[in-house]
Formats: sequence, C-alpha cells, structure tokens
Amino acid sequence: MKVGIDLGGTKIEVAVLDDENQLVFRQRVATPQGDYEATCGAIVGLVRQVQQQFGHFSGLGVAIPGAISKKTGLIKNANSTCLIGRDLQADLQAALNMKVALANDANCLALSEASDGAAAGEDVVFAVIVGTGCGGGLVVNGQVINGINAIAGEWGHNPMPWLDSAERHPDCYCGLKGCIETFLSGPALSSHFLEKTDRCVTAKQLAEQAKQGDEAAQAMLETYANWMAKALASVINVVDPDVIVLGGGLSNMEWLYQRVPQIWQQWVFSDQVETRLVPAKWGDSSGVRGAAWLTSNQR
Repeated sequence: MKVGIDLGGTKIEVAVLDDENQLVFRQRVATPQGDYEATCGAIVGLVRQVQQQFGHFSGLGVAIPGAISKKTGLIKNANSTCLIGRDLQADLQAALNMKVALANDANCLALSEASDGAAAGEDVVFAVIVGTGCGGGLVVNGQVINGINAIAGEWGHNPMPWLDSAERHPDCYCGLKGCIETFLSGPALSSHFLEKTDRCVTAKQLAEQAKQGDEAAQAMLETYANWMAKALASVINVVDPDVIVLGGGLSNMEWLYQRVPQIWQQWVFSDQVETRLVPAKWGDSSGVRGAAWLTSNQR
C-alpha cells in the first residue's frame, strides 16, 4: 500500500494505491487559506482516516506547490505562501510518527504521467499544472530532473514571452512582474477578465460562459490560448519535449488541446512541431498518485 497527499492551493487530497498502483481510496478537504498550522492539521486528519480504514502504513508522500531549499531545508517558491520558510517534512513526521517525503507537485504529475499515464513510453516529458498557480515538471528517460537549485521546470516564473506592447505586466507574489503564472493560473485568468469586463467570475465560470456563447468570455479564452501557446513554445524551444501534459483545474478546458497546437508553431524555432499537447490521463488524481510513489521504490 502506498499513500500520497496532494497539497494544493484550494484542496488537499489523500489517495491510497494498492500493489498494482490502482487507486483504492481517495478523500479531499478544502485547504485552509493562509494558515500553516491548520494546513498541517488537515493533512494529519486525512492520514488518520486512511489509518482507520486500512491500518498501519510506514510512509507518506506529499506533493507540495513549491520546492525544498537546499540551503535551508525549508520550503521555498510556494504560491501557498504560508508554506514558505516552514519545515513541513519535520512537522508532519513529528505529528504522524512516520517517514514523510516531499516533492514538487508538478514533478509528481510528470512522474505519474510519464510512468503509466498520457506520456508513458516517451523519452522527454514536460508536465504543467495550471490551477491556483502555474508550475512545471520535467521527466527524462523516466527520471525526474530536479536541477542543482531544485527549480527545474519552474517555467511559471519566467516572463511571459512575446507580449504585445499594450499588455500589462502584472505583479507576481515572487516579487517580479509579468511571470507566466500571472497570465495562466486560474486566479490570473479571472483577474484579467475582471479588468477587461468588470465581471468577477472564476475560471470555471468563465469557461462555462464561453460555451454558452458569451462573446467577451470567448475572446478572453482566445487570448488565454495565445498566452498558453507562447509560454509553451518557449519550453519547446529549450527542452523540445516529446509530450507536454496539462494538469490542474484549467487543464479541463478540452478545446485547449486543439487550439494551442494550432497556433504555437509561429513561436517555435522549427519548421515543424511534433510535440503533443495532452491532458493528464489520471486527471486531478495524477499528482497524488506521483506523491504516493515517493516513499516506495516501486512504480
């Protein structure tokens, strides 16, 4: 039995995989906003539910929206900013009295999808989470590439390339302006739409309005597709992946998989683009599946 936690900006999910990596239990709760202690408590509560139903297990994997600093051992680069500077691993190990392994959530997504998901059998896989934040993970020949600074794949904090001169460069929580995350995350999409229309809706509501024929919503999503195409073209120019896998809430917009590849060619430095853009096979369970493998040598 392998147990994983996906610590997201809006929800925390626990999943249990059996010996054949089949999902046998899944439960989620809302993420306490801006409250580190309550977040730890929510994770502990989910683990206790698993223990009550399945009995003892020896280790827990946790996918986090950030990375572990090699300098301090504490969390850095988390869009859930209450995690920054915290020793989540030690705190959870003390509370649960078990081994806890942490990894970036996009890396967990990439590992899951490259192993037995939408990118199984491919050599170079780039995985993207577009949800509360905007992260990326890279798997080459079945191995997660972390990088010497533990930031490999953190494409969301590069500047959005090829912006029109009239487009603004929004402030990012990282302290810079115009990061890809400030265009492609769910809150960013809502913010840009609010600025253009004075209408306050979630990204999910915006997608529904576009389906119903709302012209302003459709125009916003076409702009979003162009931003996505530019941002992913920059990845293709550097990494040249076989497959790009999308996860996170905004990955559920099915039209992206047709529209973005139609237009990214103009920014890719090649006479053809064979990279495939695909949704995560395991959907919003992909990251938590990858997390469950963190404490096991078996995939």
